[in-house]
Amino acid sequence: LYKGDCPPRLGQGGSRDPGTVSIPPAMWELRSASFWRAIFAEFFATLFYVFFGLGSSLRWAPGPLHVLQVALAFGLALATLVQAVGHISGAHVNPAVTFAFLVGSQMSLLRAFCYMAAQLLGAVAGAAVLYSVTPPAVRGNLALNTLHPGVSVGQATMVEIFLTLQFVLCIFATYDERRNGRLGSVALAVGFSLTLGHLFGMYYTGAGMNPARSFAPAILTRNFTNHWVYWVGPIIGGGLGSLLYDFLLFPRLKSVSERLSILKGARPSDPNGQPEVTGEPVELKTQAL
Repeated sequence: LYKGDCPPRLGQGGSRDPGTVSIPPAMWELRSASFWRAIFAEFFATLFYVFFGLGSSLRWAPGPLHVLQVALAFGLALATLVQAVGHISGAHVNPAVTFAFLVGSQMSLLRAFCYMAAQLLGAVAGAAVLYSVTPPAVRGNLALNTLHPGVSVGQATMVEIFLTLQFVLCIFATYDERRNGRLGSVALAVGFSLTLGHLFGMYYTGAGMNPARSFAPAILTRNFTNHWVYWVGPIIGGGLGSLLYDFLLFPRLKSVSERLSILKGARPSDPNGQPEVTGEPVELKTQAL
């Protein structure tokens, strides 16, 4: 976990050398260069995801919006980013996905918080760039998520839950390092799952599936009507997807203490119980493809 000097080890008597300073469990991540690379990757990837996704949703000509065009644009954008930065941060690009990994005890609270902050900032930055390069007559509401006139907020929330649930299940299944004989492309599988969600969800809610994607145009247009739907639905859907996969469909055999240790950001250990000492920081396996 340290390059160069090794971290202090426990002595034979079970106590640390009096001259060493104990590092809180989560602090080793803050001292890791790969941790900050992952945070930047989430910012960078979400910026591009929102820029291309929202950009493809703008109306450049009169007439109805082509749902297939928008669905493919979002799906291909995510597939490209999973391929580009998946091995760096896991390419969550979505606070609901990060929350799902947190519920499954596959990342620390600190990392999850930093991921979500980077995703929200990246989304706003992407929407701001799109706003600045788009003619005023075309900008409209920047593809703000809105409910279909005949859809209630309860129905919309349920739709968002189901859309995000299937999406997170696909991510957990394709990212799972325990899955032997993994077939096909992880990036395309995730991209197609997002495309599927848009093909259905755009008729109901505009297919949010991602609080950061919904938050960015709401901030720039100052329109937060029913905005909570696009947080509550995806967050619940992501959490349910995590619980369904990690505790029912393909359980991870971890004790409560192991899960708490991961959430606190404890440093990964080798089988002998000693912290791993390698040239580069160790990242969670679920964050790499």
